[in-house]
Amino acid sequence: MRRIAFALVLICAFGGETRALTPGDLSRVTFEQHPGVQISPNLVFRDQNDQSFRLGDHFAKQPTILVLGYYHCPMLCSLVNDGLIHALQELPLNAGRDFQVIDVSIDSAETAKAAAQKKSEYLRQYGRAGAADGWHFLIGDERSIAQLADQVGFRYVYDPQIRQYAHPNGVIVLTPKGKISRYVFGVRLDAKELRDALVAAREEKSSSTISQLFLLCYHYNPITGRYGGLILAILRVASLGFVATIAWWVFSMARRSAGEQHARSN
Repeated sequence: MRRIAFALVLICAFGGETRALTPGDLSRVTFEQHPGVQISPNLVFRDQNDQSFRLGDHFAKQPTILVLGYYHCPMLCSLVNDGLIHALQELPLNAGRDFQVIDVSIDSAETAKAAAQKKSEYLRQYGRAGAADGWHFLIGDERSIAQLADQVGFRYVYDPQIRQYAHPNGVIVLTPKGKISRYVFGVRLDAKELRDALVAAREEKSSSTISQLFLLCYHYNPITGRYGGLILAILRVASLGFVATIAWWVFSMARRSAGEQHARSN
């Protein structure tokens, strides 16, 4: 049976009922999978200390967990990183020794100070010694951000009305040479899946494209606790599609069973 990827939408901004982005805009927010693609080693960002950070200088003997988002994201980015930290805490592998983590902000207006604050917060949550040298928080200009996002397939749009980004979630695992090995989707990341991804990346393996379930960070009103009409419509369509898929599968299995019984009776 063909796997179907659904885009479930969460909202994480004080958007109210007015919307600047159209359904067409939101349809471009995707997480394309590019296994085997080499990340440009010449891309230059700035780290939490406002020092130059060339990606190629940090491709080492360990795999890299690459996380795109932005530090002032009001909801989903923090959930993704919380989920990542929770999964990492279940692993015998250690950040800084067995792998490194690189967080990159997609907002070119963010500062090294914001990156440093996030690093301090996440290292405190992670709570393992030696992680500071292997967990980097980067900012960059629009050109470098756009090039990196394009290489990993991270498609996002900006809503100037509410000053928030609509973007997908998930992490990308890179090989020590900086090639895309695997994508891990979800907010509550599965520790076993993440471990398997790190092991595969360490061996310079790249997986085939898999179906994805991703969340879109956009237009949630935390005051009312409700989603906007557009979001509810998308969720209803996704639900109907899921029900239709299940019905088709049940019908197909019933036909197959009936066919097998008919064949045996003959």
